[in-house]
Amino acid sequence: MPNPTQPLDFVELSPDRMIETSRAFYQTMKRRRTVRDFDSRPVPAEVIENAIRAAGTAPNGANIQPWHFVVVTDTQTKRRIRTAAEQIEKAFYEKRASEEWLNDLEPLGTDHRKPFLETAPCLIAVFAQKYTVDERGEKHNTYFPIESTGLATGVLITALHTAGLATLTYTPSPMKFLGELLDRPAEDRPYMLIVTGYPAPDATVPVIEKKPLDRIATFID
Repeated sequence: MPNPTQPLDFVELSPDRMIETSRAFYQTMKRRRTVRDFDSRPVPAEVIENAIRAAGTAPNGANIQPWHFVVVTDTQTKRRIRTAAEQIEKAFYEKRASEEWLNDLEPLGTDHRKPFLETAPCLIAVFAQKYTVDERGEKHNTYFPIESTGLATGVLITALHTAGLATLTYTPSPMKFLGELLDRPAEDRPYMLIVTGYPAPDATVPVIEKKPLDRIATFID
């Protein structure tokens, strides 16, 4: 039986206002950069909560909402995450990464050391749920969990940026240790770790360029 419906809460803007809003949003997002040097100052808890609420509005398969977010601000837990991540990263840089991959990473100045996992005041571990388990212990399918969680993560990063926080998307491979350290059930698959907080006063970022519109989009009139 279909769910009941309600009127759409939609605010239509004039074409001029739409253009103005879209330009302003682009300029805001253009300033978003991945940050690896964080200030240790705590951030308001409600900012993180509201950003996760925003992430929870993302489109997803059959409205199952196949994601879970674990917010870590505890110093000891952050240290355990860093220790485990650096062990994995050391193996990656020394044994598993191809020469091409290492060459591509070289301009970014990254290596196996990840001090931001302790310095940043907040880590948000994102999990994708490949299935759900009800109160009777029965499994139920989710639909497009990876795609859905990716959409939610994009909204989360955008919400944090527009609220005035810097972020780093971090995906150590493999990430199984995250589920174990954070005591997540088997259905929660580690998807990404979002490091967030204020950038350090002396934070710098690499000089990079983004592809122009004509290289990332095709318009068929």
